[in-house]
Amino acid sequence: ECTFLDYIMGGCQLNFTVGIDFTGSNGDPRSSDSLHYISPNGVNEYLSAIWSVGMVIQDYDADKMFPAFGFGAQIPPSWQVSHEFPLNFNPSNPFCNGVQGVVDAYRVCLPQIRLYGPTNFSPIINHVARFAAAASQQRTASQYFILLIITDGVITDLDETRSAIVNASKLPMSIIIVGVGGADFSAMEFLDSDSGALRSRSGEAAIRDIVQFVPFRQFHNAPKEALAQSVLAEVPQQVVSYFSMYKLQPPNKPSAKQEQQKQA
Repeated sequence: ECTFLDYIMGGCQLNFTVGIDFTGSNGDPRSSDSLHYISPNGVNEYLSAIWSVGMVIQDYDADKMFPAFGFGAQIPPSWQVSHEFPLNFNPSNPFCNGVQGVVDAYRVCLPQIRLYGPTNFSPIINHVARFAAAASQQRTASQYFILLIITDGVITDLDETRSAIVNASKLPMSIIIVGVGGADFSAMEFLDSDSGALRSRSGEAAIRDIVQFVPFRQFHNAPKEALAQSVLAEVPQQVVSYFSMYKLQPPNKPSAKQEQQKQA
């Protein structure tokens, strides 16, 4: 039975993707009561959440290149609403260099888009699931995907999102939802099915729990590490549960000789 660290040390890559809620309910970013308003000292709840979670995850991601997407905004030049646009507006290369790169892309993107709606999670979940499905063909514990969604709350496509999560539960991926602001997060609590298996509308149950929801305001005055610890608390067990369910070994499994030395 491998532990989380066995997988990481054995060459398993954690791939970290960020999805940011740019819906109208966040408020006009130019107004100081908006959740997207960047204060004179350069912060807001979205940036704080990206920093505190990203700083921990980036230690497990060798190339530190993170795809970062927005959803729920009208984007130039056509001003169509998009539910999975790259923050750097480069669909063929949506990667940002480290957490700082995500923060920089967010700051550049924000003044160029119009906050809109609705709040749809399923496109970005399905986007990451496509990569996780491709990785799952490799038959070793080589890659695991973590999607961080930062949102101000009320979700519009709940049925589609439930189905997307049930599908993703069969893949090497986990979803972390950080709720910012003071909205009603009951739907998020429902998706984080600690009380029982989440089901799609057709009744299919998730084969494992892959969603972790954390309300940011609980950590408002706590040290930065506290949010990251809470957010990532379930991830190691979720990684182990996936790979052990499919009996997958780390790509660089320590040889029997090393094992004997370890026990000696």
